[in-house]
Amino acid sequence: MTSGIDLGRPASGDVIDLISDDHRRFEQLLSQMRLGTVDRDAVRRAFADVLVAHGEAEEEIVYPVLRKAASDVDVHDVEHGREEHAEGNDALLVLLELRGTDTQAFSDAVEELSNLVAHHIAEEELSILEPARTEVSTKVRWDLGSKWARRRNALIDEGCGSVENVRRVVAAAQREGLLQDA
Repeated sequence: MTSGIDLGRPASGDVIDLISDDHRRFEQLLSQMRLGTVDRDAVRRAFADVLVAHGEAEEEIVYPVLRKAASDVDVHDVEHGREEHAEGNDALLVLLELRGTDTQAFSDAVEELSNLVAHHIAEEELSILEPARTEVSTKVRWDLGSKWARRRNALIDEGCGSVENVRRVVAAAQREGLLQDA
Protein backbone atom coordinates (compact mmCIF):
# COMPACT_ATOMS: atom_id res chain seq x y z
CA MET A 1 0.00 0.00 0.00
CA THR A 2 1.07 3.56 -0.49
CA SER A 3 0.66 4.88 3.02
CA GLY A 4 1.35 8.55 3.60
CA ILE A 5 0.77 9.56 -0.01
CA ASP A 6 -2.44 11.43 -0.75
CA LEU A 7 -4.29 9.51 -3.43
CA GLY A 8 -7.42 11.56 -2.98
CA ARG A 9 -10.64 9.86 -1.99
CA PRO A 10 -13.40 12.00 -3.49
CA ALA A 11 -16.95 10.90 -2.75
CA SER A 12 -18.90 13.43 -4.77
CA GLY A 13 -18.66 16.64 -6.72
CA ASP A 14 -18.79 17.96 -10.25
CA VAL A 15 -17.03 15.30 -12.32
CA ILE A 16 -15.12 17.96 -14.23
CA ASP A 17 -13.66 19.35 -11.01
CA LEU A 18 -12.86 15.87 -9.68
CA ILE A 19 -11.06 14.89 -12.88
CA SER A 20 -9.16 18.20 -12.87
CA ASP A 21 -8.15 17.60 -9.23
CA ASP A 22 -6.68 14.25 -10.25
CA HIS A 23 -4.82 15.96 -13.08
CA ARG A 24 -3.15 18.26 -10.54
CA ARG A 25 -2.38 15.19 -8.38
CA PHE A 26 -0.67 13.53 -11.38
CA GLU A 27 1.50 16.61 -11.87
CA GLN A 28 2.46 16.67 -8.19
CA LEU A 29 3.35 12.96 -8.04
CA LEU A 30 5.36 13.15 -11.25
CA SER A 31 7.25 16.13 -9.86
CA GLN A 32 8.05 14.15 -6.70
CA MET A 33 9.41 11.28 -8.80
CA ARG A 34 11.55 13.67 -10.86
CA LEU A 35 12.97 15.45 -7.83
CA GLY A 36 13.73 12.29 -5.89
CA THR A 37 13.28 13.96 -2.50
CA VAL A 38 10.78 11.30 -1.39
CA ASP A 39 10.52 7.53 -1.64
CA ARG A 40 10.34 7.27 -5.42
CA ASP A 41 9.14 3.68 -5.36
CA ALA A 42 6.21 4.53 -3.06
CA VAL A 43 5.31 7.51 -5.24
CA ARG A 44 5.59 5.36 -8.36
CA ARG A 45 3.13 2.83 -6.90
CA ALA A 46 0.75 5.57 -5.75
CA PHE A 47 0.89 7.25 -9.15
CA ALA A 48 0.16 3.92 -10.88
CA ASP A 49 -2.93 3.35 -8.75
CA VAL A 50 -4.32 6.84 -9.33
CA LEU A 51 -3.52 6.96 -13.06
CA VAL A 52 -5.06 3.59 -13.88
CA ALA A 53 -8.12 4.10 -11.66
CA HIS A 54 -8.69 7.59 -13.04
CA GLY A 55 -8.53 6.49 -16.68
CA GLU A 56 -10.58 3.33 -16.33
CA ALA A 57 -13.33 5.12 -14.39
CA GLU A 58 -13.33 7.91 -16.98
CA GLU A 59 -13.67 5.49 -19.89
CA GLU A 60 -16.34 3.36 -18.20
CA ILE A 61 -18.50 6.11 -16.70
CA VAL A 62 -17.71 9.58 -17.98
CA TYR A 63 -16.76 9.34 -21.65
CA PRO A 64 -19.93 7.47 -22.76
CA VAL A 65 -22.19 10.10 -21.16
CA LEU A 66 -20.21 13.07 -22.44
CA ARG A 67 -20.18 11.62 -25.94
CA LYS A 68 -24.00 11.68 -25.91
CA ALA A 69 -24.69 14.78 -23.79
CA ALA A 70 -22.34 17.42 -25.18
CA SER A 71 -22.57 18.41 -28.83
CA ASP A 72 -19.17 20.15 -28.69
CA VAL A 73 -17.47 16.98 -27.40
CA ASP A 74 -16.42 15.24 -30.60
CA VAL A 75 -16.50 11.44 -30.70
CA HIS A 76 -12.98 11.65 -32.14
CA ASP A 77 -11.81 13.59 -29.06
CA VAL A 78 -13.19 10.90 -26.76
CA GLU A 79 -11.58 8.12 -28.80
CA HIS A 80 -8.33 10.07 -28.85
CA GLY A 81 -8.59 10.35 -25.05
CA ARG A 82 -8.80 6.56 -24.86
CA GLU A 83 -5.72 6.26 -27.09
CA GLU A 84 -3.82 8.67 -24.85
CA HIS A 85 -4.84 6.69 -21.76
CA ALA A 86 -3.43 3.58 -23.46
CA GLU A 87 -0.17 5.39 -24.30
CA GLY A 88 0.13 6.60 -20.71
CA ASN A 89 -0.47 3.11 -19.36
CA ASP A 90 2.13 1.72 -21.75
CA ALA A 91 4.69 4.28 -20.52
CA LEU A 92 3.62 3.55 -16.93
CA LEU A 93 4.33 -0.15 -17.49
CA VAL A 94 7.89 0.69 -18.58
CA LEU A 95 8.33 2.70 -15.37
CA LEU A 96 6.84 -0.03 -13.16
CA GLU A 97 9.04 -2.75 -14.65
CA LEU A 98 12.26 -0.91 -13.79
CA ARG A 99 14.01 -2.34 -10.75
CA GLY A 100 15.76 0.71 -9.38
CA THR A 101 14.63 4.28 -8.95
CA ASP A 102 18.04 5.97 -8.85
CA THR A 103 18.99 5.22 -12.43
CA GLN A 104 19.03 7.18 -15.67
CA ALA A 105 16.53 4.67 -17.06
CA PHE A 106 14.11 5.57 -14.26
CA SER A 107 14.57 9.31 -14.87
CA ASP A 108 14.06 8.82 -18.60
CA ALA A 109 10.90 6.75 -18.03
CA VAL A 110 9.49 9.38 -15.64
CA GLU A 111 10.20 12.11 -18.21
CA GLU A 112 8.51 10.15 -21.00
CA LEU A 113 5.47 9.49 -18.81
CA SER A 114 5.39 13.14 -17.70
CA ASN A 115 5.34 14.34 -21.30
CA LEU A 116 2.52 11.99 -22.26
CA VAL A 117 0.44 12.87 -19.21
CA ALA A 118 0.96 16.63 -19.67
CA HIS A 119 -0.12 16.39 -23.30
CA HIS A 120 -3.20 14.35 -22.42
CA ILE A 121 -4.23 16.69 -19.59
CA ALA A 122 -4.01 19.74 -21.85
CA GLU A 123 -6.04 18.13 -24.65
CA GLU A 124 -8.65 16.56 -22.39
CA GLU A 125 -9.25 19.71 -20.38
CA LEU A 126 -9.58 21.81 -23.54
CA SER A 127 -11.49 19.53 -25.91
CA ILE A 128 -13.60 17.37 -23.58
CA LEU A 129 -13.97 18.90 -20.12
CA GLU A 130 -14.49 22.57 -20.99
CA PRO A 131 -17.24 21.91 -23.56
CA ALA A 132 -18.91 19.58 -21.05
CA ARG A 133 -18.87 22.30 -18.39
CA THR A 134 -21.25 24.43 -20.46
CA GLU A 135 -23.21 21.76 -22.30
CA VAL A 136 -23.86 19.15 -19.62
CA SER A 137 -26.21 20.02 -16.79
CA THR A 138 -24.93 20.46 -13.26
CA LYS A 139 -27.12 17.57 -12.12
CA VAL A 140 -25.61 15.20 -14.69
CA ARG A 141 -22.07 16.35 -13.86
CA TRP A 142 -22.65 15.76 -10.12
CA ASP A 143 -24.25 12.37 -10.77
CA LEU A 144 -21.25 11.43 -12.91
CA GLY A 145 -18.94 12.74 -10.19
CA SER A 146 -20.38 10.38 -7.57
CA LYS A 147 -20.29 7.39 -9.92
CA TRP A 148 -16.78 8.19 -11.17
CA ALA A 149 -15.42 8.72 -7.64
CA ARG A 150 -16.95 5.47 -6.39
CA ARG A 151 -15.49 3.49 -9.30
CA ARG A 152 -12.10 5.22 -9.09
CA ASN A 153 -11.80 4.55 -5.36
CA ALA A 154 -12.87 0.91 -5.76
CA LEU A 155 -10.21 0.38 -8.44
CA ILE A 156 -7.55 1.87 -6.16
CA ASP A 157 -8.70 -0.42 -3.33
CA GLU A 158 -8.31 -3.38 -5.72
CA GLY A 159 -4.69 -2.42 -6.45
CA CYS A 160 -5.31 -1.51 -10.08
CA GLY A 161 -1.80 -0.02 -10.39
CA SER A 162 -0.02 -3.31 -9.80
CA VAL A 163 2.42 -4.25 -12.52
CA GLU A 164 0.35 -7.36 -13.29
CA ASN A 165 -2.83 -5.34 -13.79
CA VAL A 166 -1.07 -2.67 -15.84
CA ARG A 167 0.29 -5.43 -18.09
CA ARG A 168 -3.29 -6.70 -18.51
CA VAL A 169 -4.59 -3.19 -19.30
CA VAL A 170 -1.82 -2.56 -21.84
CA ALA A 171 -2.39 -5.94 -23.50
CA ALA A 172 -6.13 -5.16 -23.80
CA ALA A 173 -5.31 -1.78 -25.36
CA GLN A 174 -3.01 -3.49 -27.87
CA ARG A 175 -5.77 -5.94 -28.82
CA GLU A 176 -8.20 -3.03 -29.29
CA GLY A 177 -5.72 -1.25 -31.57
CA LEU A 178 -5.31 1.71 -29.21
CA LEU A 179 -1.50 1.41 -29.25
CA GLN A 180 -0.45 1.97 -32.84
CA ASP A 181 3.30 1.50 -32.35
CA ALA A 182 3.03 -1.53 -30.06
